[in-house]
Amino acid sequence: MKVGVANAFLNGGQTCTAWTRMLVHDDRYDEAVDLAAGIAAGYAPGDPLDPTTKLGPMVSAAQRDRVRGFIRTAVDEGARIATGGAEQPDGIERGYYVAPTVLADVDPDSTVAQQEVFGPVLSVIRYSDEAQALDIANNSDYGLAGAVWSADQDRALAFARRVRTGSIDVSGGRYNPLAPFGGYKRSGVGREMGAAGLEEFLEIKAIQV
Repeated sequence: MKVGVANAFLNGGQTCTAWTRMLVHDDRYDEAVDLAAGIAAGYAPGDPLDPTTKLGPMVSAAQRDRVRGFIRTAVDEGARIATGGAEQPDGIERGYYVAPTVLADVDPDSTVAQQEVFGPVLSVIRYSDEAQALDIANNSDYGLAGAVWSADQDRALAFARRVRTGSIDVSGGRYNPLAPFGGYKRSGVGREMGAAGLEEFLEIKAIQV
């Protein structure tokens, strides 16, 4: 859970690989929401030059307002705020800050679940079985990065292979700089890093006889 929240809030959520949606089975859903909210509450916004700060500002006023707009729209579309929200964070008088926010009861088809937020907002979505989880995971126009967590490594790997993302971590697997990096769908074409990245700079000739 700590890793999931940390990834969602990395660089204030302004990261292309941020895990903005967290899918949790019905059996553990309420527990997961409470855990995520508790962890997120520890990301108090502050001065980015202070080494104790865990959450800095948005890059601009426009981005701050955009992210707050996503939060308000999420609530209008039925989501519940577990922590945070669209208001100015407590104790912050200047700067483009958004409160660390966890949204519960998020509809997979809602705006916040379908768009790239690029802010400290985590949407927790429930599922009832593995097939539904896969449908939700792939129900997006984007597909850059994701993660699967399971006590059963083989089951996690089988699921990861079916998720339409360019890269995916399994049970906390670390980023591999030698692996190709890129996305599916609207997350782009082509690859950087590794052998696939080097091939971007090669000229290939085809000779027909």
